[in-house]
Amino acid sequence: MADTVSITYVDPEGASKERSTTIDRGKTLLEAGHMAGVEIQATCGERGRCRTCRVKIISGEVPPPTIQDTVQLGHEEVRENFRLACQTKVIADTKVMALPPKAEVGHQILSSDKSLADDDRMTLDCGVAKYVVKATTPTEEHHQTSDWEEMLSVLPDNVSRDVSLEVLRKVPGAIRAQSGNMTVTTFNDRIIDVEAGDMSEHKYGMAFDIGTTSIVGTLINLETGETLADVGGVNPQAVYGGDLMSRIAYAQFDEKKLATLRGRALNALNDFVRDASKQAEIDAAHIYKIVIVGNTCMHHIILGVDVTYVGLAPYAPVIRDALALPARDLPLKRAVNAQVCFLPIVAGFVGADTMACVLATRIYDSEEIRTLVDIGTNGEVVMGSKDRLMVCSAPAGPALEGAQIRHGMRGALGAIEKIAIDDDIACTVIGDTPAIGICGSGLIDACAKLATVEVLEKSGRLRRKEREALPETLRNRLVDTPHGCEFILVDEDTSGKEEPIALTQADIRQVQLAKSAIYSGIVMLQQVMDVPDEILEEVMMCGGFGNYINIESAVKIRLIPNLPLEKITYSGNAALMGAQMALLSETERNRAFELSQQMEHVALAARPEFQDIFVEAMSFLGPETPVGWSADLAPQEAVSGGD
Repeated sequence: MADTVSITYVDPEGASKERSTTIDRGKTLLEAGHMAGVEIQATCGERGRCRTCRVKIISGEVPPPTIQDTVQLGHEEVRENFRLACQTKVIADTKVMALPPKAEVGHQILSSDKSLADDDRMTLDCGVAKYVVKATTPTEEHHQTSDWEEMLSVLPDNVSRDVSLEVLRKVPGAIRAQSGNMTVTTFNDRIIDVEAGDMSEHKYGMAFDIGTTSIVGTLINLETGETLADVGGVNPQAVYGGDLMSRIAYAQFDEKKLATLRGRALNALNDFVRDASKQAEIDAAHIYKIVIVGNTCMHHIILGVDVTYVGLAPYAPVIRDALALPARDLPLKRAVNAQVCFLPIVAGFVGADTMACVLATRIYDSEEIRTLVDIGTNGEVVMGSKDRLMVCSAPAGPALEGAQIRHGMRGALGAIEKIAIDDDIACTVIGDTPAIGICGSGLIDACAKLATVEVLEKSGRLRRKEREALPETLRNRLVDTPHGCEFILVDEDTSGKEEPIALTQADIRQVQLAKSAIYSGIVMLQQVMDVPDEILEEVMMCGGFGNYINIESAVKIRLIPNLPLEKITYSGNAALMGAQMALLSETERNRAFELSQQMEHVALAARPEFQDIFVEAMSFLGPETPVGWSADLAPQEAVSGGD
């Protein structure tokens, strides 16, 4: 029997788009799909915990279903030869049809909406300087000199003599092109570019926030601080897992897979550099500084550094220092002259994006104790003031990004983002189109509103008993299925899919685990720092996801503490804003390193009381609890506008 088999993937749109590959027997259909160039998502990191890699075997020997196949797909689909590609081993020549979810388009990507050009608290000292000089070429044979020395002689004394091979190759042409009139560009006094003529007006930089789910970037004029272009999109690594641990597990002990993840991210960055340059009508060769922030996993992957040990106790990063590297070393081929700067890392799961949030919110300069919460697949919580800062990592997982949810999706066209309940349920859908799924903000809203009308019990259990007490319209939406109890959000005849959009009990459990991680991180820091609710001045919600959620709903499900609502604010994409600050100011970039050395990291799992806090945080607030009122505070008037 041959050791290899042939796998053919048939596109649902037609057999003319077939892609085939040969693969070793015993590998998975997911691996075969990736080898054939088929973009099959594996949001759960190939652990059989979601349905995103669902396929149908058209012909060939059908492998027996795994337990995960049955749990995720149900007995009926399994009988019809549906399988999870990540769980199904190839045993013979097979023809397969990939059945991805409805396409997610028009994603809501949150860029920084604030300009730093007029921020009087910041000094524009980007580190990039341009010198327009006139240099003479050597004229006499007996005069021991060189083009390089002649050019240095007309530059300030602080300019370093160190030179890269790429810059050196430009010197002879530039010094002779326009009778010695040339522009020399430096970064922190080291020459990074040489051009003929006066090119002093062209001095640009880019800031990138590389998240687990999305990548956003901004092109900025380094001289004025003006934003010239915004770019962004879904992180293309998502095919290999929806959360950090999935990506780490994919690349652990495997240099080729690490290179695959790295290549995807670098290709995206190169594309964004090209797109931003095109929007602003500039030459990408004049982008001289790029600041990149991201969690530790994204940081290491971009650098091509092994992430294996970030995923193993004690979860230590390979390096925590701030870095500045030539773009060619990565390589970022679209910005050949740029110096790429990475902000420092605090701990294994507290990355450079957190340091960027600290810069942007200026929590380090606060007189009162505040907390910032960056909600994402890996949430971070920073608490403190100018006297002391503590930080922890809260592993929320990808549920709030729509992953491992039956009808979950990212914030894109067709996603339910808000819920209202009166006599019946009404869903607000992104793009005002028929719903094809539900995103994170919709999940939070749905859980909060269903808890308010007691469809959800405080424990998070769907109300299976005493349903007759519910209004008829809501009672009819609670249905029992072979998978368990579900609540129908959108009926089949009005959805954008061939099935109703429902919220399952398993979905709610995933939301509970995610929100409890964030909530417990905040409460844990409050306990460690002895900060009761009445002393906590502000909770700043950071990140693309955090900016879209309903604060009242977040309080209702106990994603964040039950504080007066006026104490809870949105800070937008603080990570990107912090990256922009470090781009425009070396003072801010240096400050980030100093702060990273001073911040105290709290390892939640190492604290015995964390488990009790986490379990207690799984519950929802009851319908009788006014939103925005804390039982720990003195009696006060509840904030209006509650659920």
